[in-house]
Amino acid sequence: MTLSDSTMRQFQERLRGPLILPAQAGYDEARRVFNGLIDRRPAMIVRCAGVADVMASVIFAREADLPIAVRGGGHSVVGSAVCDDGLVLDLSSMRSVWVDPRQRLARAEGGATWGDFDHETQAFGLATTGGIVPSTGIAGLTLGGGIGYLNRKHGLACDNLVSADVVTAEGRRVTASADEHPDLFWGLRGGGGNFGVVTSFEYRLHPVGPVLGGEIVYPLERAGEVLRFYRDWSSDAPEEVRADATLVSGPKGPVLNIKVCCCGSLEEGEAALRPLRTFGAPVLDSVAPVPYAWVQNLLTEVFQPGRRHYWKAGFLHAFSDDAIDALLEFFSADTPAPFAAIAIEYLGGAISRVDARDTAFAHRQAQHSVLVLRMWDDPAESAANIDWGRRCFHTVAPFLEEGAYVNYLGNEGQARVRTAYGVNYPRLAALKHAFDPDNVFRFNQNIEPGHPTP
Repeated sequence: MTLSDSTMRQFQERLRGPLILPAQAGYDEARRVFNGLIDRRPAMIVRCAGVADVMASVIFAREADLPIAVRGGGHSVVGSAVCDDGLVLDLSSMRSVWVDPRQRLARAEGGATWGDFDHETQAFGLATTGGIVPSTGIAGLTLGGGIGYLNRKHGLACDNLVSADVVTAEGRRVTASADEHPDLFWGLRGGGGNFGVVTSFEYRLHPVGPVLGGEIVYPLERAGEVLRFYRDWSSDAPEEVRADATLVSGPKGPVLNIKVCCCGSLEEGEAALRPLRTFGAPVLDSVAPVPYAWVQNLLTEVFQPGRRHYWKAGFLHAFSDDAIDALLEFFSADTPAPFAAIAIEYLGGAISRVDARDTAFAHRQAQHSVLVLRMWDDPAESAANIDWGRRCFHTVAPFLEEGAYVNYLGNEGQARVRTAYGVNYPRLAALKHAFDPDNVFRFNQNIEPGHPTP
């Protein structure tokens, strides 16, 4: 970068938040993201204090021909929140959440996390579908669709989005909703961060009091029969129930762990969960009435920022005996040291009542997703752990649909990106052409600007 000192001073004077440069204290901390595999060095980081800082930064970066990466919660495993030799728009200081309990609405700034959001909404006994780790940013999760513990009853996070304030590639602020810029509003609900910087989100809230939540754990040798029962039981469980079955190598060895969150009445939840809780003699059953925020923290200790991550995922089209046998054969024969997992996430319900073309998130009929994930600390173990993740995904791939969940997608090539957006890709490409024809916002699962649809 060859910008003059006077140009940099003028830019700094336009900002209320700090401008962090490579030579300054705090730079290395500011460029770190959730996944310890990511090691990128931006030319500058703007820790935005408000919308004006975002607008000024986008305009400055365009004039200086600097790439722009946008950081909300910074949880993206692919590391798109930071770039080399560009400007990082860091929204992490913009974390306010305002709740209107009478209208059951909440507005949150783009740097808020789901921990921030749940803290405020649960004070009024309200919530909306959000990520299952509190440190996840609301922005990235919502823009990619938004799977969470409440998704079967209340839909995806994007299904509960009412409006959004967006800074466009021109540095202009617009509001997107059903009434204003409806095409942009459609694209924000599953199209990722392709269309601008979302500085605030407005969500619809739902009454969520104490839930039935916790873990049911089985020894690995019982996993086959339990997974078959889980598959059959989950095919017609009430929509209030989400139960995710995970083959996991934990500190005490490999097990099958089923995490449960039931957001309906406690009595009905007890009845719905009883067949699962009494099958197969679990070695642990911690399911009990608990605050919703407690369930949201079940994985906090596991998903510590700074660990190295490798993820691959897809949607199951056949949760068959053959699929279960293949997963168990691979996991039992090649179980690495902690932490490795094959997670089967429970979808369906309210998600599937939305048409594939009604929002940018297209994968509405999938009943289960599969996430292969590997986490480790030692850099010397990276190659072996990534290889395990790839081989594991190769084992599960024959049982998956063609598409993928945008928020779980890695650096897997443009063809895979297209399948992640599914039938909506042509419309998304036209929308990209309308709002970002120069592909300014390209550090994401990128939609290439296309021609308007007829």
